[in-house]
Amino acid sequence: MIGTDTISRVIGQDVYDESGEKIGSAAEVYLDDETGQPEWVTVRTGLFGTKESFVPIRNADLTNDGVRVPVSKTQVKDAPKIDTDGHLSPQEEQELYRYYGMGVGTDTTTTTETAGFTDTGRTDTGRTDTGRTGTDQNVHGTVGHDTSGPTTDNAMTRSEERLDVGTRSEEVGRARLRKYVVTENVTETVPVTREEVRVEREPITDANIGNAMDGPAISEEEHEVTLHAERAVAEKEAVPVERVRLDKDTVTEHETVTEGLRKEEIEVDGVAGTTRGDTLDADRDRRI
Repeated sequence: MIGTDTISRVIGQDVYDESGEKIGSAAEVYLDDETGQPEWVTVRTGLFGTKESFVPIRNADLTNDGVRVPVSKTQVKDAPKIDTDGHLSPQEEQELYRYYGMGVGTDTTTTTETAGFTDTGRTDTGRTDTGRTGTDQNVHGTVGHDTSGPTTDNAMTRSEERLDVGTRSEEVGRARLRKYVVTENVTETVPVTREEVRVEREPITDANIGNAMDGPAISEEEHEVTLHAERAVAEKEAVPVERVRLDKDTVTEHETVTEGLRKEEIEVDGVAGTTRGDTLDADRDRRI
C-alpha cells in the first residue's frame, strides 16, 4: 500500500499495469480529503509524455522498479479525458470511479513534487473556510492566505518543464543476400588442325623402278588416304570464386528535437518599488 509518507517516492517513477507492462511515468498524486490517503495518480503517457491520465493508486504497490497499479494499460489509454488542473470536481471523480469500477469516494487533494518542495492544493466542495483571521493567520500557522482558493504555506512554488531527450532503437529495414543464376556468352579462340590431300608426282628413277614395275602393266586401281581434322570442344566446370557475407557498421548522425516547454512566472503586486508585471527570478532571488 502507498501512504502519504511515500508520495515523494511515487512522483517521477515508472508506472506499470497489472501485467507488468509499462504505462508511463507518475506526475501528480491526488489525496482523499477525508482520509488524507493517496487516491489517484496522473500518469504521463505518449511519445514525449504530453498526455496525462488519472489512474487509481488506492491498491497500488511501490516496488524497486516503480509503481504497479491494479488496472490494465488499455484501461488507462481509454480513461476519461480530465484536465490535471490541481483538483477534481465531484462529477469528474464520480466519472473516474464508474470507469474503473470502484466504489464512491470523497473529494481529493493534489500533491505535486517539484525540486524537493511539495505544493498541495485542496478541493473542499461544500465546505466553508474558517481558517482566515483578521491578521491573515490561517489554520496552518502561515502568514497570508491564498486568494485563489487553496491555502498552503507562506510561499509560492514556481515550476517549469525541462526537456529530457534520449534515443531508442527501432527497426528501420532489413538487408539480405540472395543468389541467382545468370547466363553469359563467353567467346574463346582455339587453334585446330586438319589434314588436306596434296598430290605429288615423281619421275621414274632407278630408285623407284622396282615399285613402279610391281603389278600388272595395265590395270584399274584406287588408292585411299584417310584425312583427320580437329574440332573445338567446350566443357564446363563449376568452381568457387569468392565468399560474400553481410556485416553492419554503426553511423552516428545528429538530429534536432524541438519541443515547447512550459514554465511558470510569478508577478508581484502591491510591493513598494515594483509594478504589476515585475517578475521574480527564482534562480537569483531578484527582480528582472
